Amino acid sequence: MTNPEINPAEYECAFVGDPSLIDIITARDVPLGGPRAMTVRRTLPQRKRSLIGPWCFLDHYGPDDVAATGGMAVPRHPHTGLATVTLLFEGTIEHIDTSGFANIVRPSEVNLMIAGSGISHSEFSTDDTSVLHGVQLWYALPDAVRGSQPGSQHYVAQPVAVPGGTVLTYIGSLAGVTSPIDTRVEAMAAQVVIDPGQTVTLDVDPRFEHGILLDSSQLTIHISGCDQSVGRDELAYIPPGSTSIALTAGDSPTRIIAIGGPPFEERIVMWWNFVGRSHDEIVEYRRAWQSEIGAPDGDAQIPDRWFDGAASPRFGIFPADRPDPLPAPALPNVRIKPRTQQR
Repeated sequence: MTNPEINPAEYECAFVGDPSLIDIITARDVPLGGPRAMTVRRTLPQRKRSLIGPWCFLDHYGPDDVAATGGMAVPRHPHTGLATVTLLFEGTIEHIDTSGFANIVRPSEVNLMIAGSGISHSEFSTDDTSVLHGVQLWYALPDAVRGSQPGSQHYVAQPVAVPGGTVLTYIGSLAGVTSPIDTRVEAMAAQVVIDPGQTVTLDVDPRFEHGILLDSSQLTIHISGCDQSVGRDELAYIPPGSTSIALTAGDSPTRIIAIGGPPFEERIVMWWNFVGRSHDEIVEYRRAWQSEIGAPDGDAQIPDRWFDGAASPRFGIFPADRPDPLPAPALPNVRIKPRTQQR
């Protein structure tokens, strides 16, 4: 999914309860663009919190009536220095990328695309999708692997019954299950459905920060003697140190997405669909993309290698019979500042 330019002045973060234990991050509505402008609810990044572990981006959308919204229609666009994760509750999405990977993503499945030094892809909800509902997440790649070869993977998760509900482990390890997805970085992502009025207790890695996104119904988190209610579409941040997280549902089935990972210690610069380490890198990524798609402000002569040694075409070869690629927005008039992990 493409990321409309993030305006730091719009970031909001609400704190409820004891902020040393659980912070509540509220979503903001962001239109993805297009004639009918599918709208998503974005909880990462925010002014007060840019990352949870390596996770730097979280969009939550639906359930949307595709006949009214137009569904997902995101033509080819680029990424660098990150990985994208697509999870669906309802509907299906066609994914095509320049690593040669193409497939249909369905509920209970995960697509992970590692951009590395550069990749481009498109995402369209399928013609038979009437309702679209899911999340898209990104995590930042550490310096040691951010220039590595791009690639994509797909995995069909199997539900595991736990006291009080079920767990689908998409990435990393949770509820006794380890996903076969190779993330190139420590990260966890899972779906938990809690039965009405029941509590699911998750054993978690105390080195990890965690985020709990409420998709439906009501939720109370119990941790370290603190009880915190979470509203729909809100993201609860839990700092490292916990060995277990207890989640209690309201009077109907409650679905959450859990993410986690060790605190990401590197400073990153994030703009549009690129993650780098400096403003100047972002400028060069944009230049490469505009040049390779033949945009007016790109280079007429494409070099054999780009500024960091990446070979051309940096963002790969795409099928010719697809919609035109998305050009990059204009860069801001000020230098883009790095983001760091909040404490």
